[in-house]
Amino acid sequence: MGTRRYQFVACLVGALALVGAACAPEEQKATEFTPGPLGAVTVEPGAPIKIGLIQAISGDTASLGQDQVRAVEIAIEDKGGNLLEHPVRTQVEDDLCKAEGGTIAGQKLAADPQIAAVVGSSCSGAAVPAMEILSGKGVVMISGSNTSPSLTSDLRGKQGGAFKKGYLRTAHNDIIQGQAAATFAFQKLGAKRAATIHDGDPYTEGLANAFGSSFKELGGTISLATAISKGDTDMRPVLTEVAASKPDVVFFPIFQPEADFIVKQAKGFPLLADTKKLFGADGLLSDTFVVIGQTEGMYFSGPATPTGPTYQELVGKYEKKYGEKPIQAFHAHAYDAVNMIFAAIEKVAVKDTDGTVHIDRQKLIDAMYATKDYQGLTGTLTCDKFGDCADAKIDIVQNSPTQKTIDQVRGNVLFTFVPPETG
Repeated sequence: MGTRRYQFVACLVGALALVGAACAPEEQKATEFTPGPLGAVTVEPGAPIKIGLIQAISGDTASLGQDQVRAVEIAIEDKGGNLLEHPVRTQVEDDLCKAEGGTIAGQKLAADPQIAAVVGSSCSGAAVPAMEILSGKGVVMISGSNTSPSLTSDLRGKQGGAFKKGYLRTAHNDIIQGQAAATFAFQKLGAKRAATIHDGDPYTEGLANAFGSSFKELGGTISLATAISKGDTDMRPVLTEVAASKPDVVFFPIFQPEADFIVKQAKGFPLLADTKKLFGADGLLSDTFVVIGQTEGMYFSGPATPTGPTYQELVGKYEKKYGEKPIQAFHAHAYDAVNMIFAAIEKVAVKDTDGTVHIDRQKLIDAMYATKDYQGLTGTLTCDKFGDCADAKIDIVQNSPTQKTIDQVRGNVLFTFVPPETG
């Protein structure tokens, strides 16, 4: 073959190759996607993008999880039910607000390779075992209501004992809620002595300790720091100890049903009979607790209720869809949490022309932690390296005789605490 003929043929072959490449089926581009070290979720054409939910949807704390499930359902509807032209489907697992529930829920979701991310859990005690499982699988989880410092940090740079990579939250850190409750008790109520009661759960113990530290820093005295056990019904022994310590206020950030027995049996102790000495937290800001007669007069700390037309629009959709106003305090946080997941997936997903979507798990985790100035219903959210993303503000509310529903109690704000670093 002569040189000039060889060059012509070579050019012809090259040109055909280029044309061939340009006309190759777009599906071949899928081979260009290479999963990172944690693997990836591949969503075939027409298949759903699956989001796991770990929430308390039964038992005495069911309102905490049901409130957030409803908010996630509304968020999905607000997206038109689709993400990247794939339908969004949820798989809801009941954490029962217990460690055992978190373990089982984490195992079920980790076993499904199509779960792209998780919104949960309802309770910090369930999040600890759930993240032990999900973190090992590279599954990111963001909670709308976990508040224990142990899951993230002490907000001073020290990692929490239960921190796991891939965990984030839109709820406040209880270091802040403890400061808020202690400041109100010391400065507004004039309390100089306070007793605390927890139940050993990471949330309740962490918040009780945070309250105690802040109360002492303000100049107060913790007259007694004690605990009950989950399942206790006879609270008279611990209430005897509490009354003997002569506190001006009793802070007990626990859950139902144990808190029900405390408020009812406290009436039998003259020093504790005045319900204005009783102080609960966000775990008790539910539609089933504030209707108990013995809670009338009590104070509660919890996340500040969002304001503005966008939040009111959510409340309107909630009421229209479920026939009642929000039943707990963290629906807006769950709404923000799932929308942060959607935004991160849209940022990192690789989409083939046939519609297949690849979601790299490491890149999704990185994108979640990189969230900055996200405009959510609960504020402007920026995540730190430990997963705290909240624009935290804490309200202190009171259940007075004129408040009949949880919505009205949450609206009876006596004091709003903004952390000094953001205030």
